[in-house]
Amino acid sequence: MTVFAIILFLLVFAYAWLIQYYHRNWKAMPEEPGVPAEFQPETMVSVLIPARNEAATIRSVLNSYLHQNYPPHLRECIVIDDYSNDETAAIVKEFSPFGIQLIQLAELLPHQPLNSYKKKAIESGIAHSSGQLLLTTDADCVLPPDWILQHVNLQQRTGAVFIAGPVKIKPENSWLNRFQSLDFISLQGITGASLFRNLHAMCNGANLSYTKEAFIAVNGFEGIDHIASGDDMLLMQKISNRFPGKISYLKSTRAIVETNAMPDIKSFLQQRIRWASKATSYKELSIQWILLLVYFLNLSLLFFFIFSFFFPGWLLLSLGLILLKALVEWPFMLTVASFFGYSRLAAVFPLFQPLHILYTVAAGAFGQFGSYNWKGRKVR
Repeated sequence: MTVFAIILFLLVFAYAWLIQYYHRNWKAMPEEPGVPAEFQPETMVSVLIPARNEAATIRSVLNSYLHQNYPPHLRECIVIDDYSNDETAAIVKEFSPFGIQLIQLAELLPHQPLNSYKKKAIESGIAHSSGQLLLTTDADCVLPPDWILQHVNLQQRTGAVFIAGPVKIKPENSWLNRFQSLDFISLQGITGASLFRNLHAMCNGANLSYTKEAFIAVNGFEGIDHIASGDDMLLMQKISNRFPGKISYLKSTRAIVETNAMPDIKSFLQQRIRWASKATSYKELSIQWILLLVYFLNLSLLFFFIFSFFFPGWLLLSLGLILLKALVEWPFMLTVASFFGYSRLAAVFPLFQPLHILYTVAAGAFGQFGSYNWKGRKVR
């Protein structure tokens, strides 16, 4: 146990250094100013929304698109229906008088089994698009009014070919929503900090933009289309390799997209298992080492806590290390939460530490060795 405790201390030390690195770089990254009044958009934009069984939420995202502060003649919205068996397609058709386009995979690819339907949906949307800049979001999101404008302004000003935007969970009064909200913005903070220093590629498909030229240059999803997840990060990795230094994070409160939390623990775990399933497909050594550090730290903390019940003298040390991990993360969380408007929520962050350790270990294991259900499909 003594050797194990020493190894665990070393893991905590390495993790603390990593979190401090993220924290420094998140603070160092300047926040995007408001778009100047004299800014003249020149870019034709295509907003792509893949949707499967989203009848309960699709109206919100489409209404928020219609209220974008961006010239109507320079934008289009394409919803790609992924074999929905609810009223999703019918609802989208209600918006056709406002220029919303609908593509149905069932008509393009009848009875064709795939492992990544979402990638095929996005690919089909791009094939029918006329925009120079492609923006993607999810059907359960709400877009801020300046969302398109902020992406275009950053892209025109910097020449970035891939932009990751901020995302947060819509607030609700439940412990599971609060936990997901904190976990989600922690990933956003890591995303921004890592992109600012070109450490590794991270992003979330709910808020992305990339040029059609870059998508074509890397042959789209070719080479990653057999992987169920990864329409965001794996594509970003391909584009980053092809266009080094042309990837940006849009650190702007005016560009924060809100998405729904998972409604229960089972669906939350299924989502995180889906995210974890693409881990072995990352080509960047930096992110692979970081994922290994994070996973083995959480796994070690869990095992140390369990074994300490058989060696009571180690129980306080085990609890102390779990608390130490929370205290290492807390300042970073407070800083990121302030940007996302969740400062009060971050005050209770340490209380969720045991749950965070458990889900990290479970999702990491099942993501590599199990299967999961997503949108009514069983995926490996």
